[in-house]
Amino acid sequence: MREKMEDYIRKQFPAIKNKYREQQMVYLDGPGGYQVPNRVINAMTNYLIDMNANTEGAFITSERNDEMIKNARNAFADFFNCSWDEVVFGANMTTLNFSLSQALSREMNAGDKVIITEIDHEGNRGPWLELKKQGIVVDEIAVNPHTCTLDMDDFKRKLTSNTKVVAVNYASNGVGTINDIDKFIALSKDVGALTVVDAVHYVAHRPIDVKKLGTDFLFCSAYKFFGPHIGVMFAKKDILNKLTPLKVKPQSDYPPYMIETGTLNQEGIAGAAEAVEFVADIGAKYGGEYNLQDKNIEHCRRNNIVNGLLSFERYEEKLTKYLIDELSRIKEVNIYGPPEGHPRTSTVSFTYKGYTPRKIAEYLGEKGIFVWDGDFFATRLIERLGLANKGGLIRIGIAPYNTKEELTGLIRALNDKKSLENHCRVS
Repeated sequence: MREKMEDYIRKQFPAIKNKYREQQMVYLDGPGGYQVPNRVINAMTNYLIDMNANTEGAFITSERNDEMIKNARNAFADFFNCSWDEVVFGANMTTLNFSLSQALSREMNAGDKVIITEIDHEGNRGPWLELKKQGIVVDEIAVNPHTCTLDMDDFKRKLTSNTKVVAVNYASNGVGTINDIDKFIALSKDVGALTVVDAVHYVAHRPIDVKKLGTDFLFCSAYKFFGPHIGVMFAKKDILNKLTPLKVKPQSDYPPYMIETGTLNQEGIAGAAEAVEFVADIGAKYGGEYNLQDKNIEHCRRNNIVNGLLSFERYEEKLTKYLIDELSRIKEVNIYGPPEGHPRTSTVSFTYKGYTPRKIAEYLGEKGIFVWDGDFFATRLIERLGLANKGGLIRIGIAPYNTKEELTGLIRALNDKKSLENHCRVS
């Protein structure tokens, strides 16, 4: 009998064995960063032992380093469904986006418009808001605070022939809403605007296909799907090639190198590539039952990546429904997120009447159950929900290494009113 996917996955994560005060640690903090499998740890360790050198040297460790980076670009090319020279590495998504926004601003004039959203992480808001200092107009698509969805009519009203960039997220890291990114891109293209997609929260849950999307730029962060702390950007090379990013003189003038400043986090790149291989491995072992959305996929690794992410999606959907159903039975809990039937990720956020989100997070943390509280850098969204002065939200993130039993333990702790009251009284 074949091993269950969740059992196969959990064996690969050494952190799963960790205990806090004799209690098994439960990692429900995934939207802030996933735990990593052994193969990622080993890849980074092996890099530091066998190929720890800078690029383009005339010796073996440098040659191995260059080969590793080349292979990593190819891995992410399969992950995004693009070519290797459209894969850009950087410190993190936010830093890459600042580099991109500054490069694009050199092609704009005062009075030109950029559109962002109220649901986005500040990593896809702040870099564009900075352009106001150059006289560029920045409009925001309104979020409906009752449904935690973007107002498409508001977007259509604000989209004009003077719009040069539309920056929108694929999925909200705050409440899990998946946006209709295809429609945003199609409407943006109608007026000739470039599109920038923040897929940081989305990529751990569903496949990405930049060719099908037609976006010009897309960001993700490896640490949000089993890898180390680096950022990765898809940049359409014919667009990037026309830009003039900030860089030092010796740096290449060609994609993708032209926007990669300084020496990269090369051990991080090694680990990020192995995170992609982890996803592909799951797809190879457990994804055969799913029909691929793209019937033309022939490349084996791309095929496995898509199937791996579809496997995660199917597994997480069941746990998400269970979590929402159980949370809904707790009268003190108020869940924030898209309405039933609207596409969403396995991130579930809520408040608990009588206690701040920080108090709940501390209480659960003492039981070895790790959750996030606050605004998660989705600052504008939390303001629009009226929670900025109330501590924000409690955020639960379900990853493929989480189990129904862990969620049951979470619900049991939230239902233990006496224990919760005692904790808060003592603290």
